[in-house]
Amino acid sequence: MNLERRFPMFGRWRIKQTDQIQTKNVSKSLSDNMIYIQKSFNQSSDLKTRSFQFIKQEGLLVYLETVCDLEKIQTNVLVPISKLTGNNTTIDKLITSTRLESSNDLDYSIDQMLRGYCLLFMEDNENAFIFNASKINSRSPDEPSNEKVVRGSHSGFVENLDTNLNLIRTRLANRQLTIEYMEIGTESNTRTAVVYMKGLANEQVLSCLKERMQSISSDMLFSPGYLEEFIEDEPFSPFPQTLYSERPDRVMAHLMDGKIAIFTDGSSDVVIAPVTLFSFFQSPDDYNSRVYAGSFFRLIRFVSFIVALTFPALYIAIVAFHFEVIPNEIVVLVKHSVESVPFPPLIEAMIMAFTIELIREAGVRLPTPIGSTIGIVGGLIIGDAVINAGLISNMMVIIIAITAVSSFTVPSYEMSTSIRLLTFPLMVSAASLGFLGMAFSLMFIIGHLCKLESFGTPYFATLAPLTIRDLKDSFVRFPVWMFNRRPQETRAKNMQKQGRNREWDDEE
Repeated sequence: MNLERRFPMFGRWRIKQTDQIQTKNVSKSLSDNMIYIQKSFNQSSDLKTRSFQFIKQEGLLVYLETVCDLEKIQTNVLVPISKLTGNNTTIDKLITSTRLESSNDLDYSIDQMLRGYCLLFMEDNENAFIFNASKINSRSPDEPSNEKVVRGSHSGFVENLDTNLNLIRTRLANRQLTIEYMEIGTESNTRTAVVYMKGLANEQVLSCLKERMQSISSDMLFSPGYLEEFIEDEPFSPFPQTLYSERPDRVMAHLMDGKIAIFTDGSSDVVIAPVTLFSFFQSPDDYNSRVYAGSFFRLIRFVSFIVALTFPALYIAIVAFHFEVIPNEIVVLVKHSVESVPFPPLIEAMIMAFTIELIREAGVRLPTPIGSTIGIVGGLIIGDAVINAGLISNMMVIIIAITAVSSFTVPSYEMSTSIRLLTFPLMVSAASLGFLGMAFSLMFIIGHLCKLESFGTPYFATLAPLTIRDLKDSFVRFPVWMFNRRPQETRAKNMQKQGRNREWDDEE
């Protein structure tokens, strides 16, 4: 597939040429090297040095104590030097660190110091020895709070890139698993890793993704959210075009489907691309449960998606324009609920929707014990108060409460936020033209979903374009032994996922 022809924006993602900078070479003089390093770090107080004698030759050890482990320095360098008895050895053989290299580029060596490496200079030697002594302060890989499961793995990614890659390597012990490092941010130099399966990932999608990442010109990469806005196809679309996950098992499953994962140092979120709309409604619990249970819960999520998107607008359209569709048994109850309210249904819904968002935002920002109290007590008190005051009808409180609960059932936080945002324009269209306004708005949303792409992959697949075979894992899931081929939208190089299973059942 020609990506430039499929979407013209591909031609805009070009690697920017940078001016060549004259590099500083390592000097034979220890004092000259130290002066240049001190000047580079602006006389920073955490820059430490240690002089030593090695076979009648002066040596200098330079490191940043805030990112280096002093015990590693002691074990890897200082102790071996103090125990040296013979004269027939070299300094590189004496250092016991597994990550050791030699370079005559002083600027490169200084950049490595920022990552926890130590520099070792020898008098009359034009090379600097660089060895790893980084300090690792990472939390344990506990289960992420926003992707909890009932059964299955309960480990999650942390903020350390090396730890996260270790979790993937441990789970996916395959020589085809490829990791490519990149540094993004002209000032922050944030380490990122592009992870994919060499024999599965589509080469054009991979090339497109790496080209977009290399074209980023920014001072820093604060979080994966920064990265997403730089590389996604339609940054102004309300729908997320990359999937976030903090679960190693979920990332492994997507890698085996031929997708690409982007790890960022300092964040526990992993960016997965390309994705479709159905990817945001899948949960590891679907595959850890029985077929009927997993299909039922996934179907509930899609129903909740429709309810959260259309329920307030549907109520507004019925009350304002189409009162006749209400059954006779409950028409009196609805009439009694809305007749004393001074506001039209749209203003009612807006007030309650904003109130729910305020309570949710307050619950997130406050400490956990207080936040849960605000969410429960605040909702009950405010809901009861506005009904007793006659400002909001009790039917509207019920509608907004059902809408809020439905939006929280979506496993992806980004998709849940998109649904809540789209509720407001739908309510306005329903208040303007009733069912006709809702129909126009839903047609616009569906048309946008059909047009949207994620790195050349149709966002609304497997419905547009329709792929009957991939419906096995869309609204419901079939038994896993029926997933013989990978999803078509991934465009994996090897579409065969597994062979024919349960042959013993045919023999019986």
